[in-house]
Amino acid sequence: MATNLAIDDGLIDEARRIGHHRTKREAVTAALDEYIRWRKQLKILDHFGTIDFDPNYDYKKMRQLDRIEVDER
Repeated sequence: MATNLAIDDGLIDEARRIGHHRTKREAVTAALDEYIRWRKQLKILDHFGTIDFDPNYDYKKMRQLDRIEVDER
């Protein structure tokens, strides 16, 4: 899909240089991909404090059980 955008030449040139992108298209695609991943990561913060956990859960014991099961196979 062809799209014409008015992007600051200085910004796009700096993005190309810093990201080692050969073309403006590569730089814009990388920037959009990074932006989308960053925004999705921010959504994780919405769950902060909303997940209950068991204070008696022993992760070290569970790791040992996982190893035992793998060794028995």
